[in-house]
Amino acid sequence: MKELQDRIRRDGMVKPGNVLKVDSFLNHQCDVALFDHMGAEWARIFSGRHIDKILTIEASGIGIACCAARHFGDVPVVFAKKTQSINLEGDQYVTKVYSYTKQREFPVIVAKRFLKAGERVLLLDDFLANGKAMQGLIDICGEAGAQVVGIGIAIEKGFQSGGEILRRAGYDVESLAIVTSMDAETGTVEFA
Repeated sequence: MKELQDRIRRDGMVKPGNVLKVDSFLNHQCDVALFDHMGAEWARIFSGRHIDKILTIEASGIGIACCAARHFGDVPVVFAKKTQSINLEGDQYVTKVYSYTKQREFPVIVAKRFLKAGERVLLLDDFLANGKAMQGLIDICGEAGAQVVGIGIAIEKGFQSGGEILRRAGYDVESLAIVTSMDAETGTVEFA
């Protein structure tokens, strides 16, 4: 998606360690108009899939998932929580995922009442690097008996293995921007 690529080039910052900082528009401050355009693009890409629900992980996936849901007929959005709280009641699906950005493992929790067998689920998130977060959501969907009908990613780090692993496993991964290389010294970002 050219609009997202242009925004990354203009406002993104490349940090050492293959970190792409896009907090001015994607994962701290949110550009809702951009999110809406991203949602429209995913709706075009995944049209005809009969999406029942969108599943993401807190926190950065929530905004894009909610904007996208409007383009899928206002389907519900469920976000997996990263911490247990007293508000999480009843039976739960729980798995652990490793975060490339945070460099640690954390639990991913979804209340069973929000994900049912037979539901057709679109997974959405802001970044795809090593694929661990998506694999966690896939595992939860599998445990629930829900069908993953697509995976939408805002920014995929194409030079890392996550996208390839998920595609080889048979998942339809559609990334709006695939970064092929980044240079922290020059600040350049190249796309597929």
